[in-house]
Amino acid sequence: MIYKWNYESLTTQQKEQIDELAKKIGISPVLSQLLMQRGISSVEDARKFFHPSLKDLHDPFLLPDMDKAIKRIEKALGQKQRILIYGDYDVDGTTAVALVYKFLRKFTTNLDYYIPDRYDEGYGISEQGIDYAEETGVKLIIALDCGIKANEKIDYAKSKGIDFIIGDHHMPDEILPDAVAVIDAKRLDSTYPYEHLSGCGVGFKLVQALAQNNKIDFSEITDLLDLVAVSVASDIVPITGENRILTYYGLKQINSNPSLGLKGIIDICGLTYKSITVNDIIFKIGPRINASGRMMKGKEAVDLLLSNTIEDAREKSMNIDHYNDDRRELDKRITDEAMQFIDENVNMKEKKSLVVYNETWHKGVIGIVASRLTEKYLRPAVVLTKSQGLITGSARSVMGFDVYKAIEACKDILENFGGHTYAAGLSLKEDNLQEFKRRFEALSLEMIAPEMMRPQINVDAELTFREINSKFIEDLSSFAPFGPDNLNPIFVTCNVMDYGTSKLVGKDNVHLKLEMMDDTISIPVNGIAFRQSDSYEKVKSGTPFDICYTLEENTHNGKTNIQLYVKDIDMGQLC
Repeated sequence: MIYKWNYESLTTQQKEQIDELAKKIGISPVLSQLLMQRGISSVEDARKFFHPSLKDLHDPFLLPDMDKAIKRIEKALGQKQRILIYGDYDVDGTTAVALVYKFLRKFTTNLDYYIPDRYDEGYGISEQGIDYAEETGVKLIIALDCGIKANEKIDYAKSKGIDFIIGDHHMPDEILPDAVAVIDAKRLDSTYPYEHLSGCGVGFKLVQALAQNNKIDFSEITDLLDLVAVSVASDIVPITGENRILTYYGLKQINSNPSLGLKGIIDICGLTYKSITVNDIIFKIGPRINASGRMMKGKEAVDLLLSNTIEDAREKSMNIDHYNDDRRELDKRITDEAMQFIDENVNMKEKKSLVVYNETWHKGVIGIVASRLTEKYLRPAVVLTKSQGLITGSARSVMGFDVYKAIEACKDILENFGGHTYAAGLSLKEDNLQEFKRRFEALSLEMIAPEMMRPQINVDAELTFREINSKFIEDLSSFAPFGPDNLNPIFVTCNVMDYGTSKLVGKDNVHLKLEMMDDTISIPVNGIAFRQSDSYEKVKSGTPFDICYTLEENTHNGKTNIQLYVKDIDMGQLC
């Protein structure tokens, strides 16, 4: 795969600003450059970035309708009304439900939780869920990570004498549901200072407001932040501002004293003695929590997260781990089928979008399949199957193409839709499938430039090997936790030479283990270039080459070293 490297050269004025900030806070100019790229140009802003503080969290009552929500919850608690916590079946929804339930169960036993079945009920608020609430005497439903478009379902609940509080983070329609409170920072009338909270993050703000209103010390709710960190990482929301603070302290909680449910997952993932990062959540913890809703019942994930004993947590974690194994097998099979279909259809290769449909595909993994298609073919992908008489599916996108807006433009032929810029879900009648394909491709043709379909690497800064020292690594670690809008920086080093000992490694020699030098050092640095065996001859030719990479800690046999994770090897793109 041939990547395009993107790097914006610095102007003289920018270099002067970077050098000035570097001197003021005592860091490398390269790291000062990274701060400036993140909009941090003052000593005070740098201090807040390097030292996240819970004191910098926003007042939860700045969120729209938070005061109404708290008043209604306190009424329910005071009158001993039955409360149902309702959430989506993915990581964000199940962690949100577990978080709010854990807090409220300290004050009432008249409490229940509900996760809709992905296959019988579909996404969001369902009539079955409302009927369950009526049957069990519920007077108040708190919906988290869903509900912002459930206008008809909220009306249905009202007809049964059930109130709704909605805590969501998805884009609302012009007309909001007629709930007691609709808490969403993306509301058009919202003045909340930060709009990128996860669904679980909204749940935490609800708990924060309840604690604040009842003079409960903030320290009483910080143990819930492990769940927020899991949701932020798994839902791929920006790790900036308030999310960065919540994730920073959530990771501290995960690594020092995680809840028993998360401890069960950590153990089953083999992370027991490791310092857990955002990447560990994304690739190990999150997929296992998700597997419950994908393969069986999302409620099982909440059952796990609410475990009261480590034995119970381990047993439930083992079950979820089995679901994850099944999910992997399904994911691979359906991905292979989808790719075969695309490769055998010449017309599809010429399109700027991919819409594939098979009524037998498992609904629980089509979002993952869509991601894999986008990754391979470098174009937006919509993967569809049949469920409850409708065609339903997931969409994923390439950088620069707002798939949510593209789907929204087709809303007159859709039954339901929702999501974010780069990931969305939808359902439609079979009669509208061809029209949807036509419109989606037309929008893709209009909005996707050729360069958006070429894999790109955005380089953050140029670095010499001499600059990679212990202080640089220590200061760089203060940029974590990494995630969207605060990605692990990618560096470029120019005119690198093989030390003479670089070699192919791994099964079938598909990886390239590098030992390299530039003209600033005399001792080689180590790097690994996964699946880049085709660059071996280039490296061994004796000709200087350029690399772009991230810096990672690698622990082997109890010793921790810094290793370059090489993204690409080229000559002359930037240097």
